[in-house]
Amino acid sequence: MDDTTTALDPVLRGRVLESIGTLLPRVLRRELTEIPENACLFDDLGLTSAGTLELILELEEALDVQVDVEEIGEDDLRSVASLADFVAGHTITED
Repeated sequence: MDDTTTALDPVLRGRVLESIGTLLPRVLRRELTEIPENACLFDDLGLTSAGTLELILELEEALDVQVDVEEIGEDDLRSVASLADFVAGHTITED
């Protein structure tokens, strides 16, 4: 079985989206009433590059996963959905 495919785990993606919704207000240090999947992290939500790193570290801790951030690109940080796709498709398993 080849584990190098970038198939997204829909369950993990759902957990990532839920965690982003919980963690983003803490990282941004302000209330967010609703966070649509298509919200732009930088333009709509005001996330900074430092905030992005903090959010990914918080996601790793909350979901008990390790994310391969070496592969992250600008497009992966464009929206809530693209970040969830990236995290769900780039976790590193320790086995």
